Amino acid sequence: MPASKLVRPDMDHLDSYLEALSEFHQEGCYLYRDSEKIRKNAAQFIADLRDDKSQNHRPYQDWVEYVPETILWMVKDGEYIGGVDIRHRLNWHLEKWGGHLGFTIRPSMRGRGYGKKLIQKAVPFMNYFGIEKALITLDPARKEAARIVEFCGGRFEDELPATGKFPARCRYWLDCT
Repeated sequence: MPASKLVRPDMDHLDSYLEALSEFHQEGCYLYRDSEKIRKNAAQFIADLRDDKSQNHRPYQDWVEYVPETILWMVKDGEYIGGVDIRHRLNWHLEKWGGHLGFTIRPSMRGRGYGKKLIQKAVPFMNYFGIEKALITLDPARKEAARIVEFCGGRFEDELPATGKFPARCRYWLDCT
């Protein structure tokens, strides 16, 4: 049985990704992603995710400064397990609320150690992009995500309170050297 691996988004894993998206929608997450639109424009969707030149994972306000980003999918046995977004540098917004790294595991695959594997497999990519210390920000309510980050060596720095525009965030630093 092959190990899980990180790959660039591709058509081979799109159906499994869309199944995972349905699971996320049931949780009330990623509702800005429309499965039917993605299916109808699959090649463009994949090309946009592979672009590295824009923030395709979420619509942003015009005032948010562009930061190059690499999106990788964790797959195993042809199935989408989760994903990681690696921002190559920080802007003022990411320094507080986004960080270098965002990660998610599809709901049906949680609790199996994939979150730890995902971060561990992302570290060499971050190092390759010149990120020596990666900032990871989390919703304070995501206790399991915090345990995963800490298991992988993330060091808690502080917790930022919610503002009128942004949610509260716990900030962690992860050594990528």
